[in-house]
Amino acid sequence: MRAGIIGTGLIGRGWATAFARAGWSVSLWDHAPGAAALALSSVKMALDDMASVGLVADPSAAAARIRVSDTLPDALQDTDYVQESVPEDAEIKRGVFELLDRYAPAGVPIGSSSSSIVGSRFLSEIPGRDRCIVAHPANPPHLMPVVEVAPSLWHDEAFVAEVCGLLASIGQVPVVVRKEIEGFVMNRLQTAVVNEAVALVARGVIDPADLDAVMKHSLGLRWALMGPFETMDLNAPNGFLDYATRYGHLYQSMGRDLHVGEAWPDDALRTIEDSRRQETPRAEVGERMRWRDRALMRLMSLKDKL
Repeated sequence: MRAGIIGTGLIGRGWATAFARAGWSVSLWDHAPGAAALALSSVKMALDDMASVGLVADPSAAAARIRVSDTLPDALQDTDYVQESVPEDAEIKRGVFELLDRYAPAGVPIGSSSSSIVGSRFLSEIPGRDRCIVAHPANPPHLMPVVEVAPSLWHDEAFVAEVCGLLASIGQVPVVVRKEIEGFVMNRLQTAVVNEAVALVARGVIDPADLDAVMKHSLGLRWALMGPFETMDLNAPNGFLDYATRYGHLYQSMGRDLHVGEAWPDDALRTIEDSRRQETPRAEVGERMRWRDRALMRLMSLKDKL
């Protein structure tokens, strides 16, 4: 099995790592000269790091299955699945998909890593649109395995099931977004949390570092194991409806005072930026990103044993 990874930024690299780890051959292509070769080095490093916590059995063999392609048609040759990960721009994606549909083998599914743009905005006029679908990953895809499969009106259930089955076979966790909606589900949930977090800092309720601590040492721990509905189900003696009866009015009261739809004030952004740079100087951000990825690997390894 071979995957064509088109666009080799952080998301494309993560996809390449996920497919190679699962035993697939991978072709990398990027329009920017040298970008795919640079991505290959990053993927090899990720595979080595994953091997250190038992998530990859043979990182050298996985890396050997990846090749850099000089042309788009070469990257798509003999593929069984294609994943686009180009910039988040509907016009760019439309142009790329016209080429992917032209050169990819007939019948091969083509996924888009679109993080907020619904498929009908850039896929509706593609001749082979029936095989083109949004498959939005978390970042990085090889460490946060959920993929939002977001069909458009023209897709049938059989095709959606085919894509979900393929993604599950490489260790991802596909979920189906059943209506087109900007940002899909993951980013909408994140938007609600982040917007309120910025608003709480802007209102002087809490300092940025303490807000991060609230998430790291309470909600984040629990949400790494279960979603909000299971959390509610387990936090009342008689389950979900009991929780809703006991506490629903409190959520409604707080909901009326949330600031999830407001613009981010410049002074709050500067306060948060200053706090982050005190915690992690700009020159150390890259190393902190690698620390994050290694920590996620250890967390994945632990969750596999639970």
